[in-house]
Amino acid sequence: MKRRTFIQLAAAGAATALHAPLAYAQATQKIKVGYLHTLAVDGQLWLAESMGLWKKAGLDPEFIQFQTGLELFQSMSGGSIDVLSTGAVMSNFPARGQGKVFLINDVEFATAQLWVHPDMGVNSLADLKGKKISTTTGTTAHVFLDKALRANGIDPKKDVQIVNQRMQDATSAFISKAVPAVALWVPFNIAVRDRVPSARMLVDASKYYPDTAIVGGWAARNDYYDKNKDALKRIIQAWVQANDHMVAHPDESLELLQKKYYPNVPLSDIKEQYKAQKMFDSRAWAKLYADGTVTKWLQQVTDFFVDFASIPNAVPAAQYFDPKLYLDIVKA
Repeated sequence: MKRRTFIQLAAAGAATALHAPLAYAQATQKIKVGYLHTLAVDGQLWLAESMGLWKKAGLDPEFIQFQTGLELFQSMSGGSIDVLSTGAVMSNFPARGQGKVFLINDVEFATAQLWVHPDMGVNSLADLKGKKISTTTGTTAHVFLDKALRANGIDPKKDVQIVNQRMQDATSAFISKAVPAVALWVPFNIAVRDRVPSARMLVDASKYYPDTAIVGGWAARNDYYDKNKDALKRIIQAWVQANDHMVAHPDESLELLQKKYYPNVPLSDIKEQYKAQKMFDSRAWAKLYADGTVTKWLQQVTDFFVDFASIPNAVPAAQYFDPKLYLDIVKA
């Protein structure tokens, strides 16, 4: 499908995506947006950019890339960015009173994966006892690893040694066989699969869905949330149209995203990443917001961070997550 035709179809369907009309600003509002460059986090963001939806919503975003969600929240807490899009860490810092969650991108259904070296004596989760596992602590991969170990009777604090590294380094350590296992997130699995044919993916996060669902999405700096709810609603309005078009037309959307924003990633790998996440259209999300499901999912991951990081007086998800902004745009 030609790009012009694709965008025309998107515009034609936009009117039916929302229950509320787009709010056009009198003057374009600048906004600094931090993000991670992985499809589960920035897919809707870049599709909205390509379709001109940010401009249509009266926003002039400056997109700033980060390597981890931890760095994102640190930057936002310091005032360098206004809002961010990230993964599981969105259940961490807001629980510390740093940031308000207002929009969910997807469920990281199978984006987190546990890979092992059978030739280093690991063929099952039980074989991990006493072994080293590399990952980036405090991230989606770590949350998943914790759930997987506990589900199989392994104490993450006593029975294994978790090695905290940046994901690039954790993956390299596994590939070089410095460690027998790595908990990673896509697309780092591709390097492992291609460079170590003998490696085996033991389990991914889909095994524990929905009881341990991990969601990613958007959060705003506290003071920005308090003073700029109109801008946050306009983010939601643009996101909804991009999200619904991606759900309805995944092949065209992924082809566009790959060509324009992921030129160094093969289309087949982009499609693999897409299958690893679970997306819903805007109305389905509205129901999950309204019935408390999203709040429950966020709280599950917050409970992990409370235990792992010993967060004192943690703010519950019911307080740091605001579903009302979304439900003002899309009715359940």
